[in-house]
Amino acid sequence: MALLRVEGPFDLALTTARFRAFGPDRACLWENGALLRAVGGREVRIAPAAGGVDVEPLDAETEPVVRKLLGLEFELEAFYAWAARVPELADLPGRFHGFRPALVPDAFEALVVSITAQQVSLASATAIRNRLIERFGVRVGRAWAFPTRERLAAAAPGELAALGFSARKAEYVAGLARSDLDLAALAALPDDAVKTRLTALRGLGEWTADWFLARHLGRAGAWPAGDLALRKALVSLYGEVDVRAAGERFAPFQNLTAHYLLARYLTP
Repeated sequence: MALLRVEGPFDLALTTARFRAFGPDRACLWENGALLRAVGGREVRIAPAAGGVDVEPLDAETEPVVRKLLGLEFELEAFYAWAARVPELADLPGRFHGFRPALVPDAFEALVVSITAQQVSLASATAIRNRLIERFGVRVGRAWAFPTRERLAAAAPGELAALGFSARKAEYVAGLARSDLDLAALAALPDDAVKTRLTALRGLGEWTADWFLARHLGRAGAWPAGDLALRKALVSLYGEVDVRAAGERFAPFQNLTAHYLLARYLTP
């Protein structure tokens, strides 16, 4: 194994908690204290280590994926210093010290994951997503590579519905896969332009676009105002509020604030 150094606070267990909160995640499998992910046809193992994480194999292909997957682009020190001055958030740096929002490395995967989670429980979404991965993905060691856009473009909506997708969601996934939208090009666009491109596709609403900005592109100002759990977290702090407008009070750390508020709200 090779050490990938991480600058600043970092806790691998907290960062990867979402991959095991509702059962095993086939694409990001937590096993024996390490995270397994398929990258380029190889199984990559990410384990805790002093000063960072041990990664096997670590090379020019796997390192960018690992960095994104572990949210290493987020700068926690500045966020912690700011949060400490906000009474409603002051406990977060200590309670979740080193938590970095895990990002989805692949744009198509990020959108399919969001479609799967629309209007269902996260446990149900995880189960449906795992069935999708096992049916259309490729097993690489113990983890699975998420299905490619080309593979799902060739799938019939009925095949997706058989996995637990509603008829509409099956159409949304197939439509996204078959669309001519250049997903890679979205990274070069400002937030509003990204949302405009995504919401032009059937089944991709503002909630999905906001989470794409937050959990794939890692944009600092991403604020998933339509998320029910985030709304409940804000109501517990401020009472009934306009969630979209409330995001402005957390600038320039809306994305990190949303993830930390959700972590607090969802943690007993």
